This record gives sequence, C-alpha cells and structure tokens, in this order.
Amino acid sequence: MPNRRQVLTLGAAIVAFDALGVGWVTQAQADTGAAGLPVPRLDGDLVTDAAALAEAADDYGQIAHRRPRAVLRPGSVSDVVKVVRLAAEHRIPVAVRGQGHSTFGQAQAPGGVVIDSRTLATVHRVSARGVVVDAGATWLEVTKAALAAGFTPPVATDYLGLSVGGTLSVGGIGGATSRHGLLVDTVRELEVVTGEGKLVRCSPTVERDLFEAVLGGLGQYAVIVRATLDLVPAPTTARIYHLSYPDLRSMTAAQRIALADGRFDYLEGQVVWSGTGWSYLLEGGVYHSAKTPDDKAVVRGLPTAAKTETTSLPYFEWLNRVYAVVEQLRPLKFPNPWLNLFLPDRATDSYIEGLLAKLTPADTGGGPILLYPFTRKRLTRPMVSVPDSSVVFILSILRAVAPPDEAVVRTLLVNNRSAYDKALAVGGTQYPIGSIPGQPGDWQRHYGTAYGRVRRLKNRFDPRGILAPEQGIF
Repeated sequence: MPNRRQVLTLGAAIVAFDALGVGWVTQAQADTGAAGLPVPRLDGDLVTDAAALAEAADDYGQIAHRRPRAVLRPGSVSDVVKVVRLAAEHRIPVAVRGQGHSTFGQAQAPGGVVIDSRTLATVHRVSARGVVVDAGATWLEVTKAALAAGFTPPVATDYLGLSVGGTLSVGGIGGATSRHGLLVDTVRELEVVTGEGKLVRCSPTVERDLFEAVLGGLGQYAVIVRATLDLVPAPTTARIYHLSYPDLRSMTAAQRIALADGRFDYLEGQVVWSGTGWSYLLEGGVYHSAKTPDDKAVVRGLPTAAKTETTSLPYFEWLNRVYAVVEQLRPLKFPNPWLNLFLPDRATDSYIEGLLAKLTPADTGGGPILLYPFTRKRLTRPMVSVPDSSVVFILSILRAVAPPDEAVVRTLLVNNRSAYDKALAVGGTQYPIGSIPGQPGDWQRHYGTAYGRVRRLKNRFDPRGILAPEQGIF
C-alpha cells in the first residue's frame, strides 16, 4: 500500500480513510481537525487494535508475520462489499483470513486490510439439494449440520477445523478425493465479492468464468462469501483398514489397484518411521450403515501386507479424528514449514525413494508424511494445477519445528525449495498451502500454458490487483 494512504481511527473502530495522511490519526488528532474520507456504515467492525493486527499477521505456519493496517470483522456480506470497494478505489491490499491455517503468510495483507471471515459463519440450509453456508463456517460446523439431517459432504479434509472459504480457495483434498474429486468439485454455486467490490452469484451456468476462477484461485479474483455445496446420504460407520508394507513400491502398487477398482470410499497412505527405517501404511476406509464389509473381500487382490489391522468406529468420529490433536498443537505456536506436492504417477516411486533416502525423522519434527493417489479425471476446476498424468499422487510432509528454532526453519525452507525444484523437473506441481520460498517464474511454470488466461482473469475481476497479494502470483 502506498505510504500516504492511511486510515483515521476512533478508538479501535475506523471511521474514515485519510488518502493524504502520513500516519494513523488518533481521536485526539481528529479533535484538532484531522479528517478523511468517511468509511461507509458497517454492520460489523473495522478495527486497528494491536491484538487484532497481531492475529492477522500470524498463521499456523508461524514463519511469516506481516501486519495489516486494519482488520474487518464483517457483520454482513454488505460489509465485505463496502470495504473491498473502498480498498479498490485506493489500491489497499485485501486478504481473507478464516481459521488462519495457512503456513507461509498466504492470507496476510501487509499494510492492507484482512477480512476475518469467522464472523460470517452461518450454515443456512441443509437438504438433499445441498447445504448453503457462509465462507467463514468450518467444515466441522457444516458436517455436524449435515449429519443432523442425514447427509454428509462427499469429501472431507483430514482436519475439519478449516474454513469453507479458505479450503475452496486452494482446492481441498482428502481421502475421498479418490472417489469424488477435490472439495471444489463438489460446489454448486458461489456468492463472491470481486476485486472491484461487486457482489456476484456464479455457478457452472451463470458467470461461469468467475465461478471457475474463484474455485482453487488462491483468493486472486474474488472473496468467497457464501457457497452451496453438494451433500450425499451419510453412512453411520467407517470400517478402516491399515495395511503395513516394508517397502514403498508395494504400498503404492496396492494404492493404485485400490484406486482403479474403487474398493475404498477413503484412500490415503502414510510413510512412518519404524525406529530403524521407513515403513509404509495404506489406509483405506469402507463406509456403511448396515452390513459390515467382508474384510477378506476388501483386501483381496492387493499385494500381501506384512500386517493388517481393521477397526470400526462411528462415521463422524472417524471424520473428526485429528481435530483434537490440531487444537492442542495450535496454541504451542510451533513453526510448520510444510511441503505439499502433486506428483505424476510415472515419477512418484523414484522421486519418493530419492527424497526418503536423505530424509530423517528430525526433518519432519514428528509431523506425518502423507502419500496417496487420486485420478485426474475427477478434477473439474481448471485453477487447480496438477501434473499431466491420469493418476496423481499428493505428497505432504507436515513438518513441525519443536521447540521453535529459526535456524532449523531456515534449513527446512531451503530443503522444501530443493524438493520442489526436483518435483518440477519430473513434471510435478505444488499444492500451494505449504512453505516454499518463491523464485521468479514459479507461477508461470505452475500454470503453464494457462498462465496467460490467469492474468486475463486477474485483470478482469481484480483490475487494481488488491486481492491476496502475498500469494505472489502477479
């Protein structure tokens, strides 16, 4: 934001925008005659108190800390429209922060305004036709409301504490992606506020260009304020299969077979330190409401596992299995320099073997390593860039640095960059929720031949370039 554009405050609540001033204007200064352009009347609050600014300059990664000038806590969609419109007029950066689960400052807006979407979190309607929900609601809230009516979202992220808007901005992946695609593939309709401050309803048949730009668009084109999401009938029970393999290729072979024949409703996998080396765990789930699956039939035809464990638990308990752990870790503020990559099937085994040959448990800080496949044909939203491969694997190294150590964080960021460069060399892309230091040309390579269209959409829907600046795309 240009240095000479500031905001006039009355206590913590902002009442005017000073386009010519050189700093914050206190109430005492206002009483002596300082003035500015009035901020529109809001249903919520536009605040500048230290606590609000510090929270908006923070995220789950605990690596990037960039303070905004103000935080909007909207009381209505109209508040978002008014503030984005004002920001566009004066070229003030704007970013949306839901639950703050980004890891590298992606939802920060240095010198600008951060919209705290948590105050827009209503689940409006649940029916067989879907659920209408505000962007600030968490998937935990959506799932509970849906289950109460006998339904469930088709895809769930492993951690249900994420906001709907934040997840839809990046894509949203989970164990059911193998069957239903990404979370953005389950969206029927959106209400968004463009970078010009226009409230628009969009869908696959109405304002389709905007609809497709926003889903997986990393916040670049519009602010999601409401979404209509698909629902499916909810099962009551999750039957979970853990198949342990001593080598990587046996596990990925089993995953490919299970992906191809669709035997699991949920399909993931983990790389686990056994004490002397890495071991590999296929994690599959079969959801049901009546007859328990035939365990022998479920695993038939897969490479023989060294160990198989099978358990059943209530469906919601399964979906919400990691929530408590994440909530316990969040207040500890450990740095989390995550690495999240999409890899083409043809290169996955050799890439992972090379990576693990140099990786130690200390390089993850005890964080999990996830590795699992999905089919590219399930993905329908063009802004989510994945490798040109019929089968794609996601690799997530959810690093944690405990206790916090800046030198270790710097080393892991360098390692993340190196791993990303090697992934690019074999046709991989990043799932842009992690912590990868950027370099010139990264986003052109990320979007490939679609980058020209990405730029045109940015100029069309956010011509002042104010939205989500810290993604660094433009």
